[in-house]
Amino acid sequence: MPNSEKHETLNPQEPTQNWFASWFDTPYYHILYKERNYREAQIFMDNLTHYLNLPEKAKVLDLACGKGRHSIYLNQLGFTVLGADLSENSIAEATKNSNENLQFKVHDMRETFEEKFDAIFNLFTSFGYFENDEDNLITLKAIKNSLSEYGFAVIDFMNVNQVLDTLVPEETKTVDGIDFYIKRYLKDGHIYKEIDFEDKGQKFHFTEKVKALTLKDFEELMEEAGIFLLDVFGDYKLKKFHKTESERLIMIFK
Repeated sequence: MPNSEKHETLNPQEPTQNWFASWFDTPYYHILYKERNYREAQIFMDNLTHYLNLPEKAKVLDLACGKGRHSIYLNQLGFTVLGADLSENSIAEATKNSNENLQFKVHDMRETFEEKFDAIFNLFTSFGYFENDEDNLITLKAIKNSLSEYGFAVIDFMNVNQVLDTLVPEETKTVDGIDFYIKRYLKDGHIYKEIDFEDKGQKFHFTEKVKALTLKDFEELMEEAGIFLLDVFGDYKLKKFHKTESERLIMIFK
């Protein structure tokens, strides 16, 4: 279990730098989200790699890979994969699955890679975490500059319009005997999720905070970064994006 220094109380009135560096490194993050639909994620990977027509053994970067489930699956599809994440704990866990064509490293997504990739995937709303909005532009430029000449990048983000329309302000989720009390709200252009729970007699409080970026916001950022937006999809079956109804905002660019 991480030491208590990891367990910062994050007050939305006083934003703490890099909330994700502490929350993603705790075992509780993985407990809360353990029920995520990985079969759906694999179907998404199948559809995406087919759509991009990636060559055999293409070099793929899974950016913000977490514990590497999707990196592992992409490797099983025959690609040479690097999984990168800021969380040292997640990378330590992911590295147990390494092989000749599957590697993992701790990496800040704002930094360009020296090596170039045929595809870069940033999946499941792993963007827009930064305290400074300028860092979102820096990240996009880093992705662009890490692509090979014929490479494609993909950002899979929430569809902010649909999320706000269906936002559940408060709920309790019980996982592995832990009651997670969750509050959600929009404030200062960010979607907040406050998470409170108790375990082993200790109280914890974490706040997730993601910039509420719409397609229009991304288009403006991409134009500034010199990026070409090629296609936009609205779900993991790659149906066309619909502003109010689509579950996801999936952008293909180079």
